[in-house]
Amino acid sequence: ITIPSGATLANNGTATGFVIAWQSVVTASTLTAVAGRSYPINTTSNACTVTLPSSPSAGDQVQLVDYAGTFDTNALTIDGNGNNIEGVLGLQLTGEREGVILTYIDSTQGWIPTSGINEGTDALSPLPTYNVDFLTIAGGGGGGTGGGRDGTGGGGAGGYRNSHGTSGANSPAETNLTFTPFEVYTITVGGGGSVNSNGTNSSISGTGITTITSTGGGHGGSGSPATAATSGGSGGGGSGSTVPGAGSGTANQGQNGGAGGNGSNRGGGGGGGASSTGTNPGASSAGGAGGNGLASTITGSSVTRAGGGGGSYSGGPAAAGGSGGTGGGGDGGGNSGSPTVSTVGTANTGSGGGADRSGGKAGGKGVIILRMPTANYSGTTTGSPTVSVSGADTILVYNDSGSYTA
Repeated sequence: ITIPSGATLANNGTATGFVIAWQSVVTASTLTAVAGRSYPINTTSNACTVTLPSSPSAGDQVQLVDYAGTFDTNALTIDGNGNNIEGVLGLQLTGEREGVILTYIDSTQGWIPTSGINEGTDALSPLPTYNVDFLTIAGGGGGGTGGGRDGTGGGGAGGYRNSHGTSGANSPAETNLTFTPFEVYTITVGGGGSVNSNGTNSSISGTGITTITSTGGGHGGSGSPATAATSGGSGGGGSGSTVPGAGSGTANQGQNGGAGGNGSNRGGGGGGGASSTGTNPGASSAGGAGGNGLASTITGSSVTRAGGGGGSYSGGPAAAGGSGGTGGGGDGGGNSGSPTVSTVGTANTGSGGGADRSGGKAGGKGVIILRMPTANYSGTTTGSPTVSVSGADTILVYNDSGSYTA
């Protein structure tokens, strides 16, 4: 073998700057390549993913060839391992008897083909993208608190955005996402709001997609000192005080809260839910019920989430708090009947917290769910999502923030 000028030999006998060392035939589904080596890949029985060196130097080379003429049946995927290949993170060889020598150039283009059997054309093909359904629910708003003779409002549910069925405020399903292999998608799960605080947003973001953001639920209004309810994914319920009105929901995410009562004994309004508005108690001293949540089958079974929190009773006659909306809304507090104690919004449903004159409750944390074809599922995640399978699809349920690498 003639060693070109400028090339160096490592102690293991391999050279950098050109392809020299042919390896045994590879039949495994994965391979981590080493610079300065040539690999015949046999994909007769299964596809193969080759991961290129993680810290290449300019001039490093790796050669890949179709050993059995089966790349057109089971493609060879090439993963840049965080480095580009022709300016993107991964490509494929999909033609029968294709082969390529990849040379690392710089951080912009990364690895590029400098030789191959397809003279005049590029043997490397873009990796196929795939569609991913989502359900994104923000954290629910906290219930109102504060006494006097005025009831307090329930927390509104977190914004509910869904591509696998009805979306918030009974809107049509949204368009699903298109994921690109090797891109990292960030999953941010919003927390539930504390008393008199809005929930925080949930989102899905990453290169090549429009960020999906669900808005945190509005908090309920308070009685003393009088504090107005706030708007959010769904609006918080109004108090029975002189501060008027309920919070508004966000279009295609959730409903309005219920206004507080206006009689001599004024109950608090229920927080809005993903499906229905919070109940306005009118002149009643009882609290209004929270609006109902929405059901989705994205996990393979029907589950209702994002209910509004119930409003609390006002001072004076014995009265019950409003019940939380279906899907996890917290109950409002009362001084007689049921419920008598306010409760928090259920965790990971994005539901509003129940109101209470003596201490409202927090909203429930949000959740993000992804559903994709099992054939495309990479298995690379952070944040420890729950993974399940329904039919031909894999479902990831993120109860906490994390990421997914396509």
